[in-house]
Amino acid sequence: MFARGTPMLWVPSGYFAMALTYMMLTSVTSIMFKNLGMDNGQAAQYASYLILAYTIKPLFAPLVEMYRTKKFFVLCAQLIVGAGFAAVALAMSLPDYMVIMVFLFGVLSLVGATQDIASDGVYVTALDSKTQSLFCGIQSLSWNIGPIVASGGMVYLSGWLHTHYFHHQAGVFGPEWIDSWRIIFFIVAAITIVTALWHARVMPEGARAENAPKSIGDAAFILKDSFVTFFQKRDVWLMVGFAFVFRLSIGLLEKIGPFFMVDPVSQGGLGLSNEMLGLIYGTYGLIAVLLGSLLGGIFVARRGLQQTLFILCCAVNIPNVTFLLMSIYQPGSLIVICAGVAVEKFFFGFGSVGFMIYLMQQLAPGKYSTTHYAFGTGLMGLCMMVTGVVSGHLQQALGYVHYFWLVMAATIPSFLVTWFAPFHHKD
Repeated sequence: MFARGTPMLWVPSGYFAMALTYMMLTSVTSIMFKNLGMDNGQAAQYASYLILAYTIKPLFAPLVEMYRTKKFFVLCAQLIVGAGFAAVALAMSLPDYMVIMVFLFGVLSLVGATQDIASDGVYVTALDSKTQSLFCGIQSLSWNIGPIVASGGMVYLSGWLHTHYFHHQAGVFGPEWIDSWRIIFFIVAAITIVTALWHARVMPEGARAENAPKSIGDAAFILKDSFVTFFQKRDVWLMVGFAFVFRLSIGLLEKIGPFFMVDPVSQGGLGLSNEMLGLIYGTYGLIAVLLGSLLGGIFVARRGLQQTLFILCCAVNIPNVTFLLMSIYQPGSLIVICAGVAVEKFFFGFGSVGFMIYLMQQLAPGKYSTTHYAFGTGLMGLCMMVTGVVSGHLQQALGYVHYFWLVMAATIPSFLVTWFAPFHHKD
């Protein structure tokens, strides 16, 4: 039906593989750490450190341009990721498995970031601009299937295996969870390796970029020049502040929200199982994000970014109040809980569109537009890492109700940087 090299054969699978790796490392690991008995502070901290490699990937992206083909890096990265997740599963049988597991996750985050660079490189160099535009929606949809499988399917399956297959008690955290999570990592390893074998058959090689560095010296010069020109932009520090702070409250909420769902009612949580957490976050929550993103894009397209950016900031931040209300009243109704998560996720998706478009239209334009856009997303990733590292410790010190009050207070800097965000280019 499709000829070899046809984008439909490798674009969906390529971006799904990227998202599956990223979500397993930076999101699902926090739930696994929590299940295995870590406190909220450690679980959020260790999982957040794994964002670092994805944040700094613009620094080593030129090296991927210099050697072999982009397809070569994609295949190597996916095979290593698959073998790495299998190694994690095997390591869980060892006495000091936690130390080995955290080390392996760190290595896998570097490899996963390399997979992202190479996969994007194949997409950009193997397809002409018209085809890139045509497959943009498929690319985005395929990436968003990753969180459904990881944060939804794998978390749900871990809970089902824990209670129904291994017959352990659902609400008790500790080493008993090793049995189910070992199977999860073997499944992810198999999916990733099969994907690599598929890409070996159908993915094009990917051409070298016209401005690809020919040596380490060239790569260093390009990186230095991109930094210099970045900080020469007009009002750059206001734009840096916007890129870093816009999602501040989301960074504080991202890891703690799921912990709040699974923690016992006696500890201020909602006492949900992994199965319900996977269903709520990976299905209803993600559908709400996708719908919000779609409507947010239409909203910006019709009214323009400068006229709507502050409204979009309100959409991202104000609905976080649903978690504050749930922590105060601790509802037992699944309908109320699902509605609370869906409202927050819908408006997050709606408002986040403005953040990405601002980076594209105001921060990125210039000599190194792609690199400068990556700097902007890197600043956002740095914010998510820093807030994630401290979020669990703050929650333990404050309790859930006071912590979610802190999340609402953290929306104030977002409002300020959005109000003063400069516009020097037309929408």
